[in-house]
Amino acid sequence: MEIENGQQVPPSGAGRQQVPAAAETAPGSAPKIMPEGPAKPSRRRRLSRIVKRALAVAVVAGVVSGGVVMLVPWLPGQRDEAPLPAPGPGPVARAATALGAGVPASTADLTALIDDRVTHLRRNPKDEESWAVLGAAYVERGRQTADAAYFPRAEKALYTSLKTKPEKNVQALAGLATLAYARHDFRAARQWGEQAVELAPKRWTTYPVLIDAYRRLGDIEAAGKALETMSGLTTSGSSGAAVKIAAGQVYRDRGWREDAAAALADATVLARTPAQEAVSLYRSGELAWERGYPAQALRYYEAALRADPGHHASLAGKGRALAALGRTSAALSAYRSAIAKQPAPEYALELGELYQSLNDEKSARAQYEALGARVRHDGEGGVNDELTLGLFEADHGDPAEAVRRLQAEWKRHGSAQAEDALGWALHRAGDDEEALKHAVKAMDQGQISALFAYHRGEIERALGRYGAARRHLQQALRINPYFSPLLAPRAEAALAELGEPALTAPPK
Repeated sequence: MEIENGQQVPPSGAGRQQVPAAAETAPGSAPKIMPEGPAKPSRRRRLSRIVKRALAVAVVAGVVSGGVVMLVPWLPGQRDEAPLPAPGPGPVARAATALGAGVPASTADLTALIDDRVTHLRRNPKDEESWAVLGAAYVERGRQTADAAYFPRAEKALYTSLKTKPEKNVQALAGLATLAYARHDFRAARQWGEQAVELAPKRWTTYPVLIDAYRRLGDIEAAGKALETMSGLTTSGSSGAAVKIAAGQVYRDRGWREDAAAALADATVLARTPAQEAVSLYRSGELAWERGYPAQALRYYEAALRADPGHHASLAGKGRALAALGRTSAALSAYRSAIAKQPAPEYALELGELYQSLNDEKSARAQYEALGARVRHDGEGGVNDELTLGLFEADHGDPAEAVRRLQAEWKRHGSAQAEDALGWALHRAGDDEEALKHAVKAMDQGQISALFAYHRGEIERALGRYGAARRHLQQALRINPYFSPLLAPRAEAALAELGEPALTAPPK
């Protein structure tokens, strides 16, 4: 169900049938004993039969129409029975509640919510709140399906909401922040998020996307302050889990691994929905993976998939962990499943490099071609995949093209990831002096990364700084000896080539 060219199409299907209500009457006194001979039915008995027939008709009608019939227990002999429980919230209410609480909604509930809002807006086109809800639902649909075609629809709905109510429209601003983040436009996500927080500083659901935007811009200090504010607003239930998940990411970026692990463990306990539990378990798995514990990471990924079988990121993580454990066939299967659920460019790059490490060049090329196709598709929906594409070009394509792309990305988003990627592209293009500056800055931001250490070690080796190169290559393998199926063996080979440091005394 969509809105195209300003026209909304209502969902098909007939409305509910009307269920006849049972007649009610107060029970009378005990029936009199009739004299011998054929007895005429009393008024009470006749009424009882009428009531029973009416109830039977109501039940049948309810079954036919798919409705729920609540029987009031007023008949004789039924006074002490408790009434049937009221039905729980429907799919529309569940999806709206989930989006309002910053929690992913199920696919079926999300579809119901989109259809409901489209139908409502066809009759009430000036309802800015419904436009904002529809926009947020489209963003979530695009993220769940990895179909960037939903993002322009989300943008149209959110801007319509903002146009309808230009002032103090917090919902639309927060939705635009989430949309910008989904498109990897972290500057815009920060801008929209800060506007939403300024209007409603006690609305905690805006803070997670703002914290993530700060992180991806390399502004760890701002992320920490936003986390502190969010923590003061809410600490229990789904909101408490969201705080702990955000804390885990901020602590990870600062290199506080034990604190990050503790926060994510708390998030798992506080999670109130399967989707939220899956996110916290996945983050714990990523932390274990980055620390070089693939077996532990695998347990977290599998637990996340038990909570939410469709969690594609955990499927990709499972592929990484299985490959590190030598279970190659299972790893390939997990990656293929992840790509089937969400054909993200980074999954295609990882799977391609796994195939390449197995000397299966044909399958690797197929994944690299799929990566290019996905980047083009995402670009049509306004998604920025330059970081992944730049790393691909640096290692498997044109290093000069990688430098061009990553310099622009670094200027837009000066995160540690952008610093490291640009440094590596410059090295692959032959500019090692400039490359080292970026590699040093990437590591100085605090994140403990085997990939960062490897890149820096190789750049230093190219510059003839063998002591520093040896130290950082060793550090990469000490952090995570399985960090890449292609690059980890190269780090080991580079160390072997460097050999042990000389034991002679330095010259006087």
